[in-house]
Amino acid sequence: MPSRFGIRIVAIGVGSVAYVLGTHWLMTRPGGSPWNVVGVLSPMPAAIAFGAWQAGQRFLALGAAGIVAALCLQAVLGVHVSAQALYVAQHMGIHLFLAMLFASTLRAGRKPLITTLAERVHRVFTPDMVAYTRKVTLAWALYFIAMAVASLMLYAVAPFDAWALFANLLTPLAIAAMFGAEYVLRYRLHPEFERTSVADAVRSYMQGTGTP
Repeated sequence: MPSRFGIRIVAIGVGSVAYVLGTHWLMTRPGGSPWNVVGVLSPMPAAIAFGAWQAGQRFLALGAAGIVAALCLQAVLGVHVSAQALYVAQHMGIHLFLAMLFASTLRAGRKPLITTLAERVHRVFTPDMVAYTRKVTLAWALYFIAMAVASLMLYAVAPFDAWALFANLLTPLAIAAMFGAEYVLRYRLHPEFERTSVADAVRSYMQGTGTP
């Protein structure tokens, strides 16, 4: 029988695909209502609010919940807010936040984020792995910055439908390509590294964060 972990991963995958397709439909649907903005933008802050509350971070949880409430209020009141600008701001904001998150762990005295995650997976962690995971952390930070810049440039010069395709469909594919390229490059440059899978990394991260 499938493990609870496997079922959870499949459920997350199915939910993510459904959200991506639903978001793309809402963004590109002509004559959409103000509630389209709520449907597209609220899941992310709602998830942050739930996770932060569970982790005891009440201030962050209340702030994220306030964003959801504000989105609902603007829909109820019919306030005219450029939905397209909000979509772009969300896409760029997420990527810039992740860029800052990864880059902040590269400061002196901090442990790079990828190093922290990799230490949970590998039983033996060598100095070469420390150096490599630091470079991968930097690569992810630069990737997220590049995606934010590309998002803004595409919105500025291309039709909105093209931007929506980039944001909703190409962005997840780009992340998958980044993971795949790093995996291949890792064992080409360092064949001595212990072999692990993406599932191992996800399982270790979830266990490390106290997920049952």
